[in-house]
Amino acid sequence: MIHVPEEFAAAQVKYNGDAGRAFVRQLPLQAREFCERWGLRVTGPAMHGVAALVLPVVRADGSRAALKLQVLDAESEGEPVALRRWGGDGAVRLLAHDAPTNTLLLERLDETRHLSALDDSRDAVRILAELLARLTAVPAPPGLRTLGAAARGMQERLPAALARVADREARAVIADCAAAVREVADEPGDRLLHWDLHYDNVLAADREPWLAIDPKPLAGDPGFDLMPALANDFSLSEVRWRFDLMTETLGLDRERAKAWTLGRALQNLLWNIEDEDPLDTEQLAIARMFLGRWGS
Repeated sequence: MIHVPEEFAAAQVKYNGDAGRAFVRQLPLQAREFCERWGLRVTGPAMHGVAALVLPVVRADGSRAALKLQVLDAESEGEPVALRRWGGDGAVRLLAHDAPTNTLLLERLDETRHLSALDDSRDAVRILAELLARLTAVPAPPGLRTLGAAARGMQERLPAALARVADREARAVIADCAAAVREVADEPGDRLLHWDLHYDNVLAADREPWLAIDPKPLAGDPGFDLMPALANDFSLSEVRWRFDLMTETLGLDRERAKAWTLGRALQNLLWNIEDEDPLDTEQLAIARMFLGRWGS
């Protein structure tokens, strides 16, 4: 038997409703099934974020691994596809996968050492940028979500969302973000994007100093992948330095990268509006900075 943390169960119900409630109910049975199928022994308490429960396990050969249990949805279904394409180059290795449940058996990393624990945030950004350059150098495999589709969806949702924003200045920022996206939407890119590479999704490892975990992949322009590093451990005075470092490390065109970063701000702000949450002040601040027309 496994213990399902109350915080994880509550998050599943909040974000997935009845499907999340059903997922939580069957987790102990699912965990036992895959431990038996893959010859695993649970060695510690469950770990979790919002979307997945992860069990530390040992395989029959004595090697350590991690059993990841998650709801199969539009974001998570691409994870095994991306991990196979990367093949452990800059990312955690996929050891086994069950397609119907999207259960994953992963290489075990050091979950006690996240990139966010580094004392120097600039060192953390450098490491993240180097990982992101490796990950986005790979063409996206067929069948993944695409940035082009995401951009079209944002434009379609924009009028209804703007009508719900009372603050005139915030409404103008959101509209300007959408205008910037329209300028680049005809070339959405074809690279394999992680989409969620913030500091806590980079863990220490044995075979490399740091490796990425938990992708929510899509095919698109790497400029769309910069925002997590810009907003993580947020300091407005650091945003331009981080942007300069990341565009140089990834070899990106600065103007296109700005436009797609504004697209990422737009995506986050639309979610705020649709979920009836306050507008994210960090996303608004970054968007205002980019809309100030930095020099190239």
